[in-house]
Amino acid sequence: MRTEDILALAGRLLLAVIFLASAFGKITNFDGTLKFMEAHGMPMTALLCACAIALEALGAITLSLGYLTRWGAAALIGFLVTVTWIFHSAPDQRIALLKNLAIMGGLLQVMAFGPGALSLDGRERPR
Repeated sequence: MRTEDILALAGRLLLAVIFLASAFGKITNFDGTLKFMEAHGMPMTALLCACAIALEALGAITLSLGYLTRWGAAALIGFLVTVTWIFHSAPDQRIALLKNLAIMGGLLQVMAFGPGALSLDGRERPR
C-alpha cells in the first residue's frame, strides 16, 4: 500500500464529509432551507432542494467509494459553481466563497489524478 493511495483515500473522505453534512442539514431543516433559497430568488425551491440533496449525497458516495469518482467530482464542481454564484457572491460571503473555491480545488485534484488504488475505480481488474 502506497502512501499516495492512503492520502488520496483520506482526501476523498474529507471532501465527502462536507457534502454529506450539507445534504443532512438540508434534510433536517428542509423548510428553513426552502426559505433561505426563496430569499435568494430561487424558483421551484422544493424541487431544487431535493435535487441538491440528491446531488450532494450521490457525489459524496462516489468520492467515498472511489466509484465513478471523476464524474462525481465533476458534478459536485458544477453544483458548487452554481451555489457559489447564487448564494456566496455577496461581499459578506467571502469566507464561504473561498471555502467553496478550496473544495473545488480538491475536487479538481481528484479529477486530475484519480481516486488512487484504494478505490473501486482503482482496484486491480482481473485479466
